[in-house]
Amino acid sequence: GEVVPPAALPPPAEEKEKEKEKSKPWYESIRLRGYTQVRYNRLPSFRVNDSLINDQGDRFLGKDTGFGIRRARLVIFGDVHPHVSIYLQPDFASVIGDQYNVAIMRDWYADIFVDAKKEFRFRVGQSKVPFGFENLQSSQNRLALDRNDAINSALKDERDVGVFFYWAPSHIRDRFKFLVDSGLKGSGDYGVVGLGVYNGQTANRAERNNSPHAVARVSYPFLFGSQYVEVGAGAYYGRFNLSASPRDDAAYALARGPNMVDARAIASLTLYPQPLGFQAEYNIGRGPSLGSFPDEALLIDSRNLQGGYAQLMYKLDGVVGVSLIPYVRGTLYKGGKKFETNAPRYDVRELELGAEWQIWKALELTAAYVIADRTSSRYPYEQEQGHVTRLQLQFNY
Repeated sequence: GEVVPPAALPPPAEEKEKEKEKSKPWYESIRLRGYTQVRYNRLPSFRVNDSLINDQGDRFLGKDTGFGIRRARLVIFGDVHPHVSIYLQPDFASVIGDQYNVAIMRDWYADIFVDAKKEFRFRVGQSKVPFGFENLQSSQNRLALDRNDAINSALKDERDVGVFFYWAPSHIRDRFKFLVDSGLKGSGDYGVVGLGVYNGQTANRAERNNSPHAVARVSYPFLFGSQYVEVGAGAYYGRFNLSASPRDDAAYALARGPNMVDARAIASLTLYPQPLGFQAEYNIGRGPSLGSFPDEALLIDSRNLQGGYAQLMYKLDGVVGVSLIPYVRGTLYKGGKKFETNAPRYDVRELELGAEWQIWKALELTAAYVIADRTSSRYPYEQEQGHVTRLQLQFNY
């Protein structure tokens, strides 16, 4: 019979698939996912106090509240080139003034991979600033209903516009992914090493000075016996610009100009729940804050701050539904909140007891009881104590 020359032979199936992938337009590589959280915070508790609020956390705390949509996220992501991927995340449940359920940008960035193995990358745009563990952990994965005051006071909404560099070996990148996909409550892939510069006024706010913030972080997950453990440390430095807002009976003023030192260092430890888990972080530093009563109560200056949290959890798989994870978390914080009017000085002591029940992969129910002693974010910034019983239904898609 006739001999067919090698060039005329059809390519193997693998080669065909590769050619097909190469010829696909970029928009066919884009995928969608997201989640929504619906809350109710008015269930009975032992010590109701309608003045107990947390504007940084949940706007549905306090009097005259009902059901609320805490988050409504839609993520658009994918590879648009072998060296470029995009990640776009609007939130349709933000609050601006007295208007709820406003669409606002959370993440809008590109990852630019330097090498073929994708171990070195630059992230450009608005994204999470690599500081801490819980700040980087998605609210879709986190157990506690809100992030803790001590670490989250560093970065409201956890994000800012900047340029960040991340490095991690490919097998560690796979491990970061596994710690999220397996339901072990990982923080995601922010590298073994993360470095960056960013505006410093926090997400969706214009820069107000000529000095960007700089941040550095190291974090490494490893196996200790059969349990995954992750240790991390980091720091940032910059200057934050804020304005004083005097009251008729309180002449709030800046002690030495608006551009104040804003700097912190942090240490993190996570023992992933297999089945018992533990998570703790502590940060110290300086940041804009009102002073202590009575001598400096009206002066805003860069002042010392410190605080952190510790959390115990226990993961039960396949008992009822996919998993049941009871947890308890304690938070302490003494320091200012730079992004709030007049940067009030907070004293927070809070205990949260709860359980997350993942009924199906697409549906989770979390119940939590909070015992709080915290400074109010609203003038005259008084200390408030109270308890809150809360329920959240989360659907993932």
